[in-house]
Amino acid sequence: MPSGLFATPRPTPARLVPAMAGTAAIVVALPVFVVAGLPLEAWGIAATLWLAYQAIGLALERVRLGGDSLVAAGIVAVGRISRAVLLAGVLIAVAVSDSTIGLPAAIVYGIAFSLEFVFSVLAYMDGEATYVDGEAKS
Repeated sequence: MPSGLFATPRPTPARLVPAMAGTAAIVVALPVFVVAGLPLEAWGIAATLWLAYQAIGLALERVRLGGDSLVAAGIVAVGRISRAVLLAGVLIAVAVSDSTIGLPAAIVYGIAFSLEFVFSVLAYMDGEATYVDGEAKS
């Protein structure tokens, strides 16, 4: 792997394909829960948290970045970090109160989150590198 691969800036990829990959995991999990006899409350919690995660992501996507807007950059940075932490905190609280619901919910949410992350990285790496004066900017 070239050393500049991760250092080369690329445009922000579209969120649709990664979000759909995670959403597909949530949708596929429903019949698995039904057939396996797992509590549907767990699936409902995972699906609700996934929808909240995506809604917060859409709201943060609307914040204009660029220029000298340090406040906007701070809002997006804190929002992106805290949405994952806060929603994971909800899953932990559910798991502590009832592990038969919390554990399956955490597994489904974790799979969806992981799929979205992998597809996001692949989309980012597939993007064209930003070039300055004919050379990759690193």
